[in-house]
Amino acid sequence: MLGQLAQLPCYELLDRLDYDGFLPRYRTEEMDFSMIYATRLRQLNKFGCGIYARYNVFIVKDGKITPVKRPDPIRLEDFSGYERERGEVIENTLALIKGLPANNVLLYGDCGTGKSSTVKAIANEYAKDGLRLIEIKKKQLHELPDIVSEIGSSPLKFIIFIDDLSFTEDDDDFAALKAMLEGSVASSSDNICIYATSNRRHLVRETFSARRGDEVHAKDTMQELLSLSDRFGLTVTFVKPDKKLYLQVVSELAARAGITMPEEELHQRAEQFALSRAGRSPRVAKQFVDYLASVEKDGE
Repeated sequence: MLGQLAQLPCYELLDRLDYDGFLPRYRTEEMDFSMIYATRLRQLNKFGCGIYARYNVFIVKDGKITPVKRPDPIRLEDFSGYERERGEVIENTLALIKGLPANNVLLYGDCGTGKSSTVKAIANEYAKDGLRLIEIKKKQLHELPDIVSEIGSSPLKFIIFIDDLSFTEDDDDFAALKAMLEGSVASSSDNICIYATSNRRHLVRETFSARRGDEVHAKDTMQELLSLSDRFGLTVTFVKPDKKLYLQVVSELAARAGITMPEEELHQRAEQFALSRAGRSPRVAKQFVDYLASVEKDGE
């Protein structure tokens, strides 16, 4: 029935409507819906179903996994520099997609070095291979068991993404993440990995006053807090670029943007721009190139 409707010429339909206003025209072509359905059914691990077939990036809102209709479109080809660091994350992600043992990943390092963008770009790059990303906030970590319960039996692969992760010493969400990383019975699945970014090597903020507390086994508690980052199977460090790498990123981004400024002038202005910001970083390099592109466009 659906196939017959799809082949109905538009003039036959429009001629029968009692309407004199404008209606769009369309063309039809023969399609084997049975074959398409069978193909989709055989490749559910790539196509998915329901909202997971239409979208590849999600958030958790009011306790429900909700699609992001306009996610960040960044792709791996948009980056410059940090190939080794991204390569480690990509290799781990491909293992997840192929059903091989994969690690939870902590992307640690300085601000503006591309940690979060790397995760988002990987999600976009491999969506066609059945990869989906669910971003959750730190305050939503207690919902992890419910999220895993919903997606754990899916044929798709999922990255649960936690951006800018850190805890205080008495944070209740600490236990939920610890259970997930340690693979408790209620919080693990072979089709899910946790990817987290942080500017802190030790994810739990510790104070000197806490070390002077009256707990009998304070050392054990302190070690448990400080070792959370070690429970990630893979830690990838992104550090601020030196001058050479920073200028390399600027040159490559400028070339992609079609900026024809002499290299010596480009580098001099890029350094001045970095000094007026938070120092050298890929983010600052992109901001500088975007600024130049906007200036050139206004001058046309």
